[in-house]
Amino acid sequence: MTGSERMTVFDGAELPERLDGLDLGKGRILLEPAAEEMEFDLLDTFDGQVAAKGALLVAAGDALVLLEPQGLLRQERAAPGFVSDLPQGPVTERLRRLVSPLRTLMRVAEGHLTRQAVRGVDDLDKTHLRGTLWVFAPICGGTVSLLEMAALRGYAPTLARLEAALAPVVEDIHDARGAAQALRGTGASAPVLMAPDETAFRAAGDIIRSQLAVARQQEPGVLADLDSEFLHDYRVALRRVRSVVSLFKGVYSAERTTELKARFGAVMAHTGRLRDLDVYLIERDKYLSLVPEAMRPGLGKLFDRLAAERQAELKVLTAWMDSDAYRAELHGLARLFEKPKRLAKGPEAERPALDYAKTLIWKRYRKVNKIARGIDDATPDTEVHELRIACKKLRYLIEFFTPLFDDPEVPRLVKALKRLQDNLGNFNDYSVQQAALGRVAEDLARDPGSDGVAIATSLGALVTVLHQRQMEERARITSSFAAFDGPDTQAGFRRIFKPEEGTA
Repeated sequence: MTGSERMTVFDGAELPERLDGLDLGKGRILLEPAAEEMEFDLLDTFDGQVAAKGALLVAAGDALVLLEPQGLLRQERAAPGFVSDLPQGPVTERLRRLVSPLRTLMRVAEGHLTRQAVRGVDDLDKTHLRGTLWVFAPICGGTVSLLEMAALRGYAPTLARLEAALAPVVEDIHDARGAAQALRGTGASAPVLMAPDETAFRAAGDIIRSQLAVARQQEPGVLADLDSEFLHDYRVALRRVRSVVSLFKGVYSAERTTELKARFGAVMAHTGRLRDLDVYLIERDKYLSLVPEAMRPGLGKLFDRLAAERQAELKVLTAWMDSDAYRAELHGLARLFEKPKRLAKGPEAERPALDYAKTLIWKRYRKVNKIARGIDDATPDTEVHELRIACKKLRYLIEFFTPLFDDPEVPRLVKALKRLQDNLGNFNDYSVQQAALGRVAEDLARDPGSDGVAIATSLGALVTVLHQRQMEERARITSSFAAFDGPDTQAGFRRIFKPEEGTA
């Protein structure tokens, strides 16, 4: 197609009928009689990163096609996988900017595709617009139509008339994210809805059920080892569950709270070592770049060892997740929150959710401030770690209760908190990495093997660099908190989250 003016329209199955003969006032739309018929695969990451950026990635016939509002890119079809493993081409190059290198592309929908040429003509049958109508009929999910049109030079007003004519009748699918969700037949877990006057007990149960569903959705990806993010998202969801149990004090009885924390903690404990190994291997290139070139071969040998250990750890984890014991435990935990009468209530269970949320968030916010204002150059690292954990708990609480606070300033407050968390997280990462590498060095001392000396020498160099980075991050913490603790942020927290006078 030629022309600089373009448009992309998404709709359901009715778009072909709406288009055929559509009156543009000084012209009409014509569907060409010949249409291509073929099978298609919709490709995306599990969490829909391609669609989230406004695009659809389609494998059809011998082509891999990326459909975006600004146009269409095409290259030779290839098996889905990590973008880095795809053959070079315009689609691959664009995907590098859309998809995280940690996530793999996979087939998320399949079915039948009809592709048909479309023209916009005037009363004398002169062509003003050219385009293509794509109709996707998936095996599971709903039919989606996509119209891409471009104006020939000088005919942008005709394209504007087409947009105006379609606007009143195209309502159900607005963008690529909605189209992908319809084609997949399922979307992400439904957002947790809350009412200010519902009980804290009900709010806690709704959040936990939602996060358990997210965790269970990751299981196939973990078992198939599609990419490391499935395990990461699985752990994040369960960590959020544990946070609800721990932070929503008084919602459940003390005995039940202790039991739930222990059970969810035991499930997560099985995944810890594999996640640690994933993080090391993800950071391989970064670690190698931090040490002198002469040290890199030894470090490479260490990563070879870690990769072999990862394969062994993966077998252990997948065997456990595929066991009757695992399925029984997750089913049992889910049943507790599906049948909440089985959960003994605590003294805060019947408290209105909004009142309870303000109390929790305001108390946690004040704790963050108290810890942060006491940090200086002489503060022990343990207190810096305590601040990181307090910030994480504050952010979890705000995110859990976001449905109760319909205030446009909440995202700004969360963003300010996240900037402080990023600094604290970097500090913690460097600290944890040094400790972990220290344990590796101890293991090497006991069993050096043929590569032990080379690996130990490289480890020493790497630990030195990580310590320097940690000290640099530590120096930034005070200024990071000062930015978070500005008057606008203080006023926002006070206005939105401070409980009414006299509230417990």
